[in-house]
Parts: sequence; C-alpha cells; structure tokens
Amino acid sequence: MAKEASRKGGSTRTVYDVLRREILSLAQPPGALLDETTLAERFDMSRSPVREALIRLAAEELVVTLPNRSTIVAPVELAAFPRYVEALDLAQRANTRLAAERRTEADLGELARRQQAFEAAVRGRDHLAMSETNKDFHMAIARAGGNAYLTGFYERLLNQGRRMLHMHFDFLERSPDANLLTDEHDEMIAAIRAKDAERADRLAHAHTRQFRDNFIDFMKESYAGDLTLGERAAG
Repeated sequence: MAKEASRKGGSTRTVYDVLRREILSLAQPPGALLDETTLAERFDMSRSPVREALIRLAAEELVVTLPNRSTIVAPVELAAFPRYVEALDLAQRANTRLAAERRTEADLGELARRQQAFEAAVRGRDHLAMSETNKDFHMAIARAGGNAYLTGFYERLLNQGRRMLHMHFDFLERSPDANLLTDEHDEMIAAIRAKDAERADRLAHAHTRQFRDNFIDFMKESYAGDLTLGERAAG
C-alpha cells in the first residue's frame, strides 16, 4: 500500500481525516480492526499520532477500544435502530418546529446556502459530501430554533447516523424517488419561511419516516431478505 504521509508532513490530523472519511463512507466497514502498528506503517509515521487520531475518533463514537486494548471501527447497532429513529424523530420535529417559530431572515439565507451545497453534492453523486451537507442543512435548522440543548442532542444523533445515512443515500439514489433527496428539504424551508410550525413538524416527521423506511429496504435488499428492524408504520 502506498504511503499516505511522510514523517515530516504526517500528523494526527492526516490520520484522523483519512480514517474518518473511510469509516463514514464504509470503506472501513463496521467491526474492522484498526491496528496501530499497521496504520503507522501505512501512514509512514510513529504510533503516537495514530493513537491520538484513534482517540479523537473514539470521542466521535466512530471507533471502539476493546478490553484487550485493540481498536475496531464501531459496529452499526442494527438492533437499536428503532430506538435511534425514535429519538431522531423527536429531535428533528422539535428543532424544525422551533425554527419555524423563531427563524430570522439571516437564518433563511443560511438554510438556502446549505441546501444549495446539498444539491451540488447530490448532483455530483458524492455520498460522503451528501451526508456532510445534509448534516449542515439540518444543523442550520437547529440553530434557527435557538435551543442549544436540543441542538447539541440533535447533532450527536446526526453524527451517530452518518454511516446509516450513507447507505440510505446509496439506496435512494437508485430508486424512482431520488428527487426526494432535495424536494423534502425545499418543503421544510418553505414551511420555516412561512412560520408554519405545524407543517414544519409534519414535514420533519415525514422526513424521518422516509429515512427509516429506505434504510430498512436497503438492509433487506443488501443483506437479509427477512431482516426486521422495526415496523414500517404509517404514522
């Protein structure tokens, strides 16, 4: 494997950026072993910056240190998916409702910019950029809502769901409903602009359901035809 950083130019940031990108894009699959010695050889540097990068990734819950002190890519806990979606739905609805009630003209401008960046990522078919810009869009909504507690909780959920979102985008892009990737965001912006909190709430709820249903379909199609991750209820 080609060296990805020299000892002079290498840094914790280099290792962190590369591994984070690989983990989020699933190039490093859930459960993959991240051996410090092997990584140090790959990046052509000492183990110290590698260890520091792994500590940063652990703080983001992207890697897990096992009792034997080895490090693996954090598993995607499919059994917990229904509870994850439940929490995401509550946070998404609350933040979007508050944004509709409290938004400013500056907030609307920020939402438009974030949506433009997301649309560009969709056109480029770059799933990693799509997940980055999708998070930025929803965090702009949360900031418009003005509740730091809800914003922090929401950001943690969005971070935890990044790899699932990557799978979701891959599935949705291949489906007849691919335009939903941008259309639903546009509808949410319109409701927030109109200060229609009830509609913003409904759209946020529908947005979560769409993610849930497509992720379940992706997993069934890709891994197990009888996979059960939760009911696809209408509500």
